[in-house]
Amino acid sequence: MAVTPYRYLRELGKTLTQHRPLSLRPHNNWMALSPLAVFLIVYLVSSIVAGDFYKVPIVSAFLVAAVYGIFICRGGDLDRRIAIFSEGAGGKNVLLMIWIFVLAGAFANTAKVIGAVDATVALTTSLLPGNLLLAGMFVAACLVSMAVGTSVGTIAALMPIAAGVAGPAGFDIALVAAAITGGAFFGDNLSFISDTTIAATRTQGCKMSEKFKANLELALPAAIIVCAIYVFLGSGAASIEASADINYIKVLPYLAVIVLAVSGVNVMVVLSLGIVINGIIGFVCGDFGWVGWLESIGNGIAGMGDLIIVTMLAGGVMEIIRYNGGIDFAVARLTARIKGRRGAEFCIAALVSLANLCTANNTIAIISTGEIAKNITSQYGLKPRRTASLLDTFSCIVQGILPYGAQLLMAAGLAGVGALSIIQYLFYPMALFVITCLSILFFKGRTTNKKV
Repeated sequence: MAVTPYRYLRELGKTLTQHRPLSLRPHNNWMALSPLAVFLIVYLVSSIVAGDFYKVPIVSAFLVAAVYGIFICRGGDLDRRIAIFSEGAGGKNVLLMIWIFVLAGAFANTAKVIGAVDATVALTTSLLPGNLLLAGMFVAACLVSMAVGTSVGTIAALMPIAAGVAGPAGFDIALVAAAITGGAFFGDNLSFISDTTIAATRTQGCKMSEKFKANLELALPAAIIVCAIYVFLGSGAASIEASADINYIKVLPYLAVIVLAVSGVNVMVVLSLGIVINGIIGFVCGDFGWVGWLESIGNGIAGMGDLIIVTMLAGGVMEIIRYNGGIDFAVARLTARIKGRRGAEFCIAALVSLANLCTANNTIAIISTGEIAKNITSQYGLKPRRTASLLDTFSCIVQGILPYGAQLLMAAGLAGVGALSIIQYLFYPMALFVITCLSILFFKGRTTNKKV
């Protein structure tokens, strides 16, 4: 029987949710979480002192955190501690993300060499007036990510186009990159085929349709507000004269990538086919020969080198934190003093947010805290669909602003800017955070009739 993308994601959700929930080991302490603090301090403080967030490479900050993490690890001798770090750096989730980076870099560069980016930008600017470009890019990312179910795939498909539009329109490229990234998380949070949706609903035992409705109450107002902001910010955009000579053949690679992704094809297959299509068009149009195609692939992969190294270092650091029980300890502290419905919901939000900080993976964060969140839901009479919504929403909020998260790393790499420069314009995660917190504080119709 053929395995459809939807069935594949369902099986992935089943497999992931079978993992043992976090154990609460009382002897743990905050020292286990300190490698994450070291990274943040080195990266943020050094950037502030330098007065320029471009001067401090994120890879350097993670290297310092990695050395420190290996030093404090309780895994025995040095060889054993390095082995623990390496297990995280070479984990299957890390390697999967690296393969996506490799293919995304190769696709982006081959598309650039054959002129696909220029052709697609010319077509985009001919369809959208300058004052609606920002909002249009955000809405396009929302719709594509809803259909695709993955923020990474959306960013890989749309970011090169957005980067090409920024210059002619007079936008800060980081602002345009933020519009694509924010829209990508809108769909990732809501899509029925998103792995975060599958994980959240399976751990809480609710229907996807119920969770979708609960999420939409939060995500849609945030998206409308952010879309209005982008319309306002785009009102001063420079007028772009539509090109009279658009090479429609060279638009095909991006059109194919978007159509395939929306059709539910695996993102790695999509990018691989995109590279092949770029090669065929390049051969036919005389943009390069066989050697030139291979060279452009190699240059694209090389351009992702920093992202690959950061991903591996982050995976190793997070594994040391997990091994030393940092997440377990923080969970125990957070769940110790819950009072009432609001406290329970804020605790669930804090749990999944902390797990996301320590894993840089929103799906794994949901799975790690899902069983504990379910217990809190039962004890305090919350509705499972509300808990599933909170888990998915806060994991996407945190993942959306992590400078070492896969999405921001890819967005920064494809746009050619620093991750922190994008974060300052990420209005969607900020708006979603405010709206969700307000809903916890003021809306009371989410509990069952159980005694709390």
